[in-house]
Amino acid sequence: MPPKAPIKIFSGTSTRYLAEKISLCNGRELGNVNVMRFSDGEFTTAFEETIRGAHVFLIQSTFPPSDNLFELLMMIDAAKRASAYKLVAVIPYFGFARQDRKDKPRVAIGAKLVADLLTTAGVDRIITMDLHADQIQGFFDIPVDHLYASSIFVPHIRKLNLDNLVVASPDVGGTKRANAYAKFLNAPMVICHKHRSKANVVDEMRIIGDVAGKNVVILDDMVDTAGTLTKAADMMIEQGAKSVRAFATHPVLSGPAYENIENSKISELYVTDSIPLRKKSDKIKVLSAAQLFADTIDKVYNYQSISTQFVI
Repeated sequence: MPPKAPIKIFSGTSTRYLAEKISLCNGRELGNVNVMRFSDGEFTTAFEETIRGAHVFLIQSTFPPSDNLFELLMMIDAAKRASAYKLVAVIPYFGFARQDRKDKPRVAIGAKLVADLLTTAGVDRIITMDLHADQIQGFFDIPVDHLYASSIFVPHIRKLNLDNLVVASPDVGGTKRANAYAKFLNAPMVICHKHRSKANVVDEMRIIGDVAGKNVVILDDMVDTAGTLTKAADMMIEQGAKSVRAFATHPVLSGPAYENIENSKISELYVTDSIPLRKKSDKIKVLSAAQLFADTIDKVYNYQSISTQFVI
């Protein structure tokens, strides 16, 4: 049997803060890749060490701007041309995931396009976390390891030791996730039903279920402008909830998100470090996903099952 390919872990520019923690948890040094930028806005990537015959893991979330996605594509292409044995893209936050279908005429399906770009660039495997829509895994013709933040969130929810716990979904689309948490935590579930006239704007919302005298935990895959989240929290407090906390995997936090959170009745918002925070907030707590990704990278490299990574 030929010797096992060596492992090399690299990071894109915007996700280096997380990649350093992942490599530390993994017990391996982060490789050196250089991104050179030109005055006209173009850039190129270059690996500063040999990766010939190596099992290469490239860590990069593809949050805005789109340079982050293109930088990952460039790293994949450079590694492929440098004769890497295997290429695995570790994408903690998979951008464009909300564009998973045609919800009106003449629109693009961005998630499928990104999947095609990554596959064409030459990646052999994808490791990601809490996709906005599970079916995006089917957009790839290569293996996708889809991790869940439940292995991070569930232990923390238990540590909070909340009495009269209620699990809430911020919309109808998130009921499957909330129901899984509710069953695992042996808690009832409520649903926030909302109506939108356009993206990021909630026109009407109502709470389906009883929150009076309860400590509510809202679960979501991401928080963007936080309009839905804060409106739901305020409404639950008005209906007699004792407290409202939220757990959202990806802190997109665009536009007025920080102001919405600070001015709302929500007591705490827990997120992962899949996306770096633009600024600090006393209400926002970050739970690191570094150990989850480090363990998964190690298991993938050693051809071991990753099913132990899943709590729910």
